[in-house]
Amino acid sequence: MGVLKDCGISKSKTKTVTIFESLLSGETFLDVVYDSPKDYIKKYWESFKVAHPQSTPSVNGNVFEMIIYTLLYREWIKPFYTQAKVTYVPNIVYDAILYNQSQPVSLSLKTSLRERYKQADLEAVALKYVHRRSKCYLLTISPEEAALANEKIKKGDIIGLDAVIDCTTSQIDDLIADLKNVTFEEAESKPAVTGNIIK
Repeated sequence: MGVLKDCGISKSKTKTVTIFESLLSGETFLDVVYDSPKDYIKKYWESFKVAHPQSTPSVNGNVFEMIIYTLLYREWIKPFYTQAKVTYVPNIVYDAILYNQSQPVSLSLKTSLRERYKQADLEAVALKYVHRRSKCYLLTISPEEAALANEKIKKGDIIGLDAVIDCTTSQIDDLIADLKNVTFEEAESKPAVTGNIIK
């Protein structure tokens, strides 16, 4: 199927995989040259919006997830789990979990927020109830909504999320740099996290 399957990022040839692999002149994500994480996201997102200007919110979200997953892989932030379920945190599927026994990290991926930051905040609260020292970030490509949500964090109106990261700015570069300083690992034999793991 291709490099996404070889890397473990996708198990099958979905619509999202087909779209993603067609971007940037069909160049694989391993071959893309970029200056910073922000630049990587911008290249892929702009290519996608030019090729698919009328795409649905669902497709937008799936492609954004693929961009972030491949960025983590390129930046050697591994292993990480996608569509992850965490033991003792029922009824929640996290977009991405980077597991570290003392401080797991969750990434909620939303192209736009509107009221969806509330869902991400509830998911963060649930994770912190089980893993007190976990870090929870909401990544978006909506600058205005990111700024508003970060104001809510400062005021205490959002209590679970540590930050809302605007992927159109150097905020994503800073987050990636911070994540590189953490050693992530596979969950123990009674898994704290299950899902598709990319190593």
